[in-house]
Amino acid sequence: MKYENRILLGRISRIHGYEGSVVIKLEQGFIENIPEMESVFIEIEGRPVPFFISQTEYQGGDILKMKFEGYQTDNKISGFIGCRVFLTTAAETQDEIQDFEILIGFKVLLNDKRILGKITQVAHNPGQDLLSILTPENKEILIPLHEDFIAKVDKRSKTIVMDLPEGLIELNNP
Repeated sequence: MKYENRILLGRISRIHGYEGSVVIKLEQGFIENIPEMESVFIEIEGRPVPFFISQTEYQGGDILKMKFEGYQTDNKISGFIGCRVFLTTAAETQDEIQDFEILIGFKVLLNDKRILGKITQVAHNPGQDLLSILTPENKEILIPLHEDFIAKVDKRSKTIVMDLPEGLIELNNP
């Protein structure tokens, strides 16, 4: 899955109910023309964060109701109000997939030089590759493999410096 900031689906206008649904006010071009989607990017603090869709319901007009996998309460999604929602594009080649495998064993550092952990696996999910990282506390966390999150890669020292959106690591600890 690739992030295309040119394909704006709409903006999250409000929460719907208490089970984690959001209402997206669609851009003009998508009214009555909703594409098939498995995932979207939500722009959080100016950065694209991928989300898998568990349910969509077109309400008519410019309203689309959407639920995301792993978000079953309104508490988890309340911070998304006002965020822009972008479509994803699937344009990866087999070479790109194989290139990511070299990251296994790399140490992951955050921008503030804290050690996040070591990459143990690159999970190839439909729409989004994920880095499985084992923390120093022996906890597994999943981080979307996205070029906007990678600040620096040093192949010689086998380290990756990542600039992750605030709260992304905490999403792994429900």
